[in-house]
Amino acid sequence: MSKKVTIVGAGLVGSLLAALLGKRGHSVDIFERRPDIRKADISAGKSINMACSTRGWKALDLVGAGDKVREAAIAMNGRMMHGINESLTFQPYGKEGEAIYSISRAGLNQILIDHADQFDNVNFHFNHKCLDLDLDTPSATFEISNGDHKEVTTDLIFGTDGAFSAVRSVMQKLKHFNFSQEYISHDYKELSIDSNDGQFQMDKHALHIWPRGSHMLIALPNPDGSFTCTLFLPYEGGNSFEQLNSETEIRRFFEDKFPDALKLIPNLIELFNENPTSPLVIVRCFPWTYEDKVALIGDASHAIVPFYGQGMNAGFEDVSILDELMTKHGEDWNSLFLEFQATRKPDADAIADLALKNFIEMRDLVGQEWFLKRKKIERALYETFPGKFIPQYSMVSFTNTPYSEAVRIGNQQDLILDRLAETENILELIEQGNFKSFIESNNIIQN
Repeated sequence: MSKKVTIVGAGLVGSLLAALLGKRGHSVDIFERRPDIRKADISAGKSINMACSTRGWKALDLVGAGDKVREAAIAMNGRMMHGINESLTFQPYGKEGEAIYSISRAGLNQILIDHADQFDNVNFHFNHKCLDLDLDTPSATFEISNGDHKEVTTDLIFGTDGAFSAVRSVMQKLKHFNFSQEYISHDYKELSIDSNDGQFQMDKHALHIWPRGSHMLIALPNPDGSFTCTLFLPYEGGNSFEQLNSETEIRRFFEDKFPDALKLIPNLIELFNENPTSPLVIVRCFPWTYEDKVALIGDASHAIVPFYGQGMNAGFEDVSILDELMTKHGEDWNSLFLEFQATRKPDADAIADLALKNFIEMRDLVGQEWFLKRKKIERALYETFPGKFIPQYSMVSFTNTPYSEAVRIGNQQDLILDRLAETENILELIEQGNFKSFIESNNIIQN
């Protein structure tokens, strides 16, 4: 039976969900507090490029938007590390053919809104700010840009309105609602490397990283030949945004930490001063649903930091799982919502933890000799025993293995890698082709 559905938030997850529900025949109204992103440039300076991987593609293909997104995306086959001495070191993400895909947040959002807008039963309402909800009715009250208020009564409400969700703020008043919000010690600022007459000035098929211990710079490619860069720094203390308060300090910092990047950003001072410095927040909460009437999806229920490239992918996977549960439960939305939050919550917590862990890896460990040794061993295991050893990163990025399961298996793999890294001649065994027999004779990889 067709439901009247209200979605609060027309970002990436909201517009994808609208397309899914529209495809399933529901009557969908999606309300967004901002102007139509297709008609107003409102993202400049506050966008970290998205890195789409297997979970994201599954959801995009589910609603029929995958091919359109692929046209606007660029494959990144691995990390390109930039040393202070301007050296370059490439680390593949997985086996040949495995890649994550760079796409601008604004560009992807526009594609998804256009895609959902094709359905006659999906209607977008921009410049509508959610003021309040009545969970029991359910109904939502919106303030329109001219100051008028609009109350909407509906069958289902989905809160896809991000880390600072208005829908969640109402649910937080419920008994036994658990909520935590944690800002990490680092903020971010967007910069950019322009193309050279349409040509890329660095390898276009890599995610570029300048790891510097407590801080880092990253750059992701765009189809026009440019790179969207993001600087991550502590907001206070040494090597922090707090200290970079003059043109001299900014330029000196980049000359010292990112000399090769500085050569590619001649307008650094202008970008640094114009673009905002934004915080990074982790949100955890539970429950995500209220009876058979209201549900939180994406960042509204599990906002994470961007260092595993899984924030969007996790939100999109929410939509895929909802689709599976709609097929399973039919009209029983109460059972659907209960199973959704019970099965999804452990995975949301797991990817939040992994994202923080990967921040340390990206900014610090990727350039260390012992870490590079472990990566060589890990890659050798993956290539030699592909059916028995899939690295945690590959499980997360290139399979649909539940995040919590990837954490469990990854912890077991760490023990194996620690043991092998302590084997004095392990790299020689790999290079000489004796690795497989060594692993099998020592029963290191279990059948």
